[in-house]
Amino acid sequence: MSDNKEPPPLFDNVDIFDKDDDDDLFASAMDNIGSQFSENSNEAPKLQLSFDGEPLQNENSHSPKPLLTELPKLQLNFDKGGESAPTPVDEFEEEVKLKSPEPPKAIKPSAEETEKDDQFIEIAVGEPNRMGEGMAAYVAYRVQTHTNIPLFRKKTFSVHRRFSDFLGLHDKLVDKYLRAGRIIPPAPEKSVMGMTKVKMSAQNEQGASSEFIERRRASLERYLRRTAEHPTFRVDPDFREFLEAEMELPKATNTAALSSAGVMRLFNKVGETVNKITYKMDENDPWFEEKVGQVESLDAQLRKLLLSVESLVLGRKDLAALTSSFAKSAAMLSNCEEHSSLSRALAQLADVEEKVEAVHNDQSNTDFAILCELLRDYVALIGSVRDVFHERVKVYQNWQHSQLMLNKKREQKAKLDLANKPDKATVAQEIVEWEAKVERCQEEFTNISKMIKKEMERLDISRVKDFKATIIKYLEEQMTHQQQLIKHWEAFLPEAKAIA
Repeated sequence: MSDNKEPPPLFDNVDIFDKDDDDDLFASAMDNIGSQFSENSNEAPKLQLSFDGEPLQNENSHSPKPLLTELPKLQLNFDKGGESAPTPVDEFEEEVKLKSPEPPKAIKPSAEETEKDDQFIEIAVGEPNRMGEGMAAYVAYRVQTHTNIPLFRKKTFSVHRRFSDFLGLHDKLVDKYLRAGRIIPPAPEKSVMGMTKVKMSAQNEQGASSEFIERRRASLERYLRRTAEHPTFRVDPDFREFLEAEMELPKATNTAALSSAGVMRLFNKVGETVNKITYKMDENDPWFEEKVGQVESLDAQLRKLLLSVESLVLGRKDLAALTSSFAKSAAMLSNCEEHSSLSRALAQLADVEEKVEAVHNDQSNTDFAILCELLRDYVALIGSVRDVFHERVKVYQNWQHSQLMLNKKREQKAKLDLANKPDKATVAQEIVEWEAKVERCQEEFTNISKMIKKEMERLDISRVKDFKATIIKYLEEQMTHQQQLIKHWEAFLPEAKAIA
């Protein structure tokens, strides 16, 4: 029966074969589609085909418009009661806009981070005062602090501290932070000979003792500033007490070089040195293996540069002394010379050489105060880096020892299980304890490794900053000295040319 059925017409009530040749069959078909599309509306929508907003056909003619040189954009606009229905393209664009992620917004720092970045602390050590007489004498330094950190009670304050107080502060920081992997800035070393000269010298004597005190004052100031640069040390309770406690701090007796604590400290250093030499750690982290090599190379180069700068300082001092000798000889020769213009020129030369001597002495002091002290500080700081690396090795030793003891206890328990002895319960409890200890040691080793990497990154940034500032300052000082020399010799040149 299905074969006898006729197919339904394509469009209801429309006979496309009865149309005249002049009729637009395509338009009639689209009109019927529009009527079916909006059968519920009062007015059938009118389908318009347009290219870039221009209608494809003229109202009075069925001939299409000529094609453009570029392919225009086809737009389908359904005119329905003055409103345009959204096309599938528009719906797709809206969907893309809804699904597409918004551009990332600039992250503004929080108020706490901004406040933390604005925090500062400035420390100056000055006014060294000698207290007491004889071998009981000591030097107290005034420590002035200016800061806006909220943990401090005041913004500006000053206290008096002796050298042993600085060493006591350093020991406290080492006890609290070295095991955690922090690099503690090294405190200035004790100088028994230098301090003995200060104690034995009279109150009003100047010279070597005053130069020693000034160098120690500068080194103590650098130590406090370097400590205050660390975000953890600057808020440490002991550090804050050192800076703002008006009362005198308890005397740190264990810092004395000739005390029993000093002797024990010396033996401990010897033992640590032997341990460093004898024990070799199987390094599995390539970062530490590379960094240890860099530290060793940096230490060797810094020590070579320090020796060269010290030789430069001595050479400039010798040059200043020889210049002074030359000035005296020129002055004596000017007194013996009968030629007036030559005698006057020699006398002027002697004056110029004396001024040059002062410039050479200033250059020598600049070389020492700027370059030598910086290099000495960093040689000592490399020693602190070695200490924290060795602390990591000791943590690794404890971890391996705990693992070894755990294996022994497990072997012992296995033997007791085979023998079915009653002591196996006690051994099982010990195994649980050693397992916990192994886990703690492993966690401690992981934490100290992470902390050392973080500290080394901060130290690298600080080192570049310090060396850049020091080199710029050193060059500026050298340029000033050279300008002074040029000024002195240019003033002498007319006198030399006037010799007749």
